[in-house]
Amino acid sequence: MSPDPEFSPALIALLPRLRRYARVLTRDGSAADDLVQDTLERAWSRHRQWRPGSDLRAWLFSIMHNRHVDLVRSTILHPDGHRSPSPEDDDANVGAAQAPAAPSLEAIDLQRCFERLSDEHRQVLLLIAVEQMRYAEAAESLGVPVGTVMSRLSRARASLRHELAGGAPAPATRLTRIK
Repeated sequence: MSPDPEFSPALIALLPRLRRYARVLTRDGSAADDLVQDTLERAWSRHRQWRPGSDLRAWLFSIMHNRHVDLVRSTILHPDGHRSPSPEDDDANVGAAQAPAAPSLEAIDLQRCFERLSDEHRQVLLLIAVEQMRYAEAAESLGVPVGTVMSRLSRARASLRHELAGGAPAPATRLTRIK
């Protein structure tokens, strides 16, 4: 059975957003391309799970986020020689996702500060500020409670403000839930 007629055009329209989010998750262009490909393959094979009229973007971001988590876990549990991004890759990619041909110094500073955020803070900031998802959509995509999204967003913004004001890079913190 082929997908709903609105599925394919909507999927294609979301490719730039998927690529942008994949680059934030992986911090590596090649790995980001692989992650987008995996996401598209999974979405296409599971198209019956998507409800027409629901938010395809949130559904795809959930697939991508979960696939990324699976890949990270498998790399940690079974290191098989996959190349990890190096600090040189980060320096080479600074500004790569910026649209202007000649970015301003402020934009470069913001990009560098953004790259220094923890993965969790970068993800939530991208989903809320760039992708303009509602908190509930971001929470669903990341598989966390809405309060966690709000907390991470607040910390990410505070960290960016602190660094842009000339402060030292704020340490990346990760709260763990006590069971």
